[in-house]
Amino acid sequence: MVFHRLASRLLLTLILLITLGTSHVTVAIDNTPPAPAISAELARRPPPTGIIASVIVHLKDQIDPRTIKGADKQERRRSLLATLQTKADTTQGFLRALLHTRRTEGRVTSFTPLWIINAIAVTADTSLIAELAARPEVDRIEPDEISIRPTGGQRAALSSPPEPNIDLIGAPLLWAASYSGTGVVIASMDTGVDIGSQSDLAATWRGGTNSWFDPYTGSTTPYDVNGHGTNTMGLMVGGTAGGTAIGVAPGARWISAKIFPDSGMLSTNYIHQSFQWLLNPGGDPAAAPDLVNNSWQITTGACDTSFAPDIQNLLAAGIVPIFASGNDGPNASSAASPANNPGAFAVGATDNSDLIATLSGRGPTNCRASPGYFPDVVAPGVGVTTTDLSGNYLQWSGTSMAAPHVSGGMALLLSINLSYTVAQLEHAITTTIVDLGPCGPDNTYGAGRINLVAAATALAVITPTLTATPTCVPTLTPTVTPTRTPTPTRTPTPTPTVTATPTETGTPTQTSTPTSTATPTSTPTQTATVTMTSTPTTTSTATDTPTQTATSTPTPTPSTTSTATPTVTATKTPNPHLVYLPAIRRK
Repeated sequence: MVFHRLASRLLLTLILLITLGTSHVTVAIDNTPPAPAISAELARRPPPTGIIASVIVHLKDQIDPRTIKGADKQERRRSLLATLQTKADTTQGFLRALLHTRRTEGRVTSFTPLWIINAIAVTADTSLIAELAARPEVDRIEPDEISIRPTGGQRAALSSPPEPNIDLIGAPLLWAASYSGTGVVIASMDTGVDIGSQSDLAATWRGGTNSWFDPYTGSTTPYDVNGHGTNTMGLMVGGTAGGTAIGVAPGARWISAKIFPDSGMLSTNYIHQSFQWLLNPGGDPAAAPDLVNNSWQITTGACDTSFAPDIQNLLAAGIVPIFASGNDGPNASSAASPANNPGAFAVGATDNSDLIATLSGRGPTNCRASPGYFPDVVAPGVGVTTTDLSGNYLQWSGTSMAAPHVSGGMALLLSINLSYTVAQLEHAITTTIVDLGPCGPDNTYGAGRINLVAAATALAVITPTLTATPTCVPTLTPTVTPTRTPTPTRTPTPTPTVTATPTETGTPTQTSTPTSTATPTSTPTQTATVTMTSTPTTTSTATDTPTQTATSTPTPTPSTTSTATPTVTATKTPNPHLVYLPAIRRK
């Protein structure tokens, strides 16, 4: 393994032009001679024969997924799949034949065509890779080396009380209106999922041969030796087996691609293969998920677009790509990739008092022009309770925990009407938020904290009776007593009080610690109308260090705790090759 990594790095210095400050490596993309700097480097240090390295060979000829048409989502998915595969077959023919020949000569160890991005993953002699770089159809060659840190039975009735974070975003009110995610498929790209000891997660796995993808071992049943994927999945579809309701969309089904290895290095190739699998799980594009949760990041600088083509193809297939904003806050311009890539829906983390988590990645970012701020939204992600390995539960923090709230929330909205498009879902979520920080979108809270009841209202399904609309929360400092600033565009926050008159607080008095209002609870009536009152709340500070509060553990003998920084607890055995919050760090 050490030799492989050394060879990959040597390949970069000998063959490819390395651009300082970014992970992208480029080569000559046409028939013109290489740039003088590259030619001089190759002349000075010709690539030695016999060294094996792994790379991704990208071809010039790419489709624009935005041109794919179809009468409905399924037809567009089939058309997209056929177009991508045909493009790869017609443009990779010579390279595949060459690689077959070179493999018989012992110069190619393996190669895998990647139709989702029209590329080929190649492990070969470096002199052969230099030969590929000279081909006119080749656009660029990038290293395939990546170091990762992660940012049956019948279900129990939803009678247990929801966790505060689940209540805060309004999920129980949608459950009461019979919208729990039924009919929706959520995908996860993570470390796996433990279904051997978590009954809730075992019951919600879709099952079959098209619901689990493990490019490392080829296993056919979900498993997780790390725990992170189990943590994130619990927040999306977990039920009440632990005594409280922990998942946002307990009626949804899930599938998963295991993009994290149990040990050793992770390759870019396997992540591309996993995105590719999502479009055609088990060879059936109709089995593709409705959305995919990505609680991982690449941190190689301001903008890494390695997976931008994959994201665009997911969008073309009508799959919502939801990403954690990254755990590199609190400084500005700490937006992580791929969350800051065009088309990715980025989620930052707040606590249950609607204060931003210190570690939450934030903008600005030059990686995408729209929407002009980062992240897109925020959701609870500090000290949230979720499933863990061996049937346990724990409290965990990070943007990797915030993203599943949005994934589950969009699943609830989709269960209202499965025909909603990506654009409709994202618009509903971002325009009905609870505005936090400075009024209007900003580079800390994005558009604001998600409000699922308001989003459902915007989609013209649930019609709540609103008696007041609170203003956005003003930004406070330790030395200034804040005052309420009225605004005509306010966003409701559901509370359990059913009245006809809003309760307004007076001018808040500064205190030494932030205080939160009572957590809203759901009214378990099976109707499509939700009546609620909005109570404006002013917080007492604009900063937050998300430290662990009293542990609320639904199992009899849990022993795990968590701090605001996602570190390994005493009962979790860390994999030395994985660092928590799944983030992908390219070296």
